[in-house]
Amino acid sequence: MARALPSHRKGSKPERHVREKLREPVREQAHGPTAPRAPELPELDRLIHERIRLGIVSALATNDSLSFNDLKRVLKTTDGNLSVHARKLEEAQYISCVKFFEGRVPRTEYRLTGNGRRALAEYLDQMEEWIRVTREDH
Repeated sequence: MARALPSHRKGSKPERHVREKLREPVREQAHGPTAPRAPELPELDRLIHERIRLGIVSALATNDSLSFNDLKRVLKTTDGNLSVHARKLEEAQYISCVKFFEGRVPRTEYRLTGNGRRALAEYLDQMEEWIRVTREDH
C-alpha cells in the first residue's frame, strides 16, 4: 500500500530531506552516442554566493574596514538583513566584527579576515572558470 506524502500548507516547511533534495542540481540524462556532455563546473562557495554576503566581502576586500551603517548604505539593505548575513560570515570567520563607543554613540566595524580574503579569491577563480566554460560552449 502506497503511503501518501504529507501536504504542505502555505508557509509550512517541507521535511529536511525534501528540502535537501530540492537543492540538488538537476541532472538531465541524455541517451545515445551523440549526446552532448555537460561541462564540469567548479562548486561555488554557497556562503559567499548569496548577494548580500558577496557584497559584504567585496566591499571589505577594497576597504580596511567599514561600519555597519557604511555597509547598509552601500548594499542598500535593512538593518536586520545586514546583521543576519554579517553574522553568518562572522561564524565562518570570513569577517571580524568590533563593537565600541565613539563618545556615546555605539559603532560596529567589520574587517575581512585572512580566511575571508582567501575564500573570496577562490570564489572569484571559480566564477571566472564558470564564465570561461560558458563562453567556450557558445
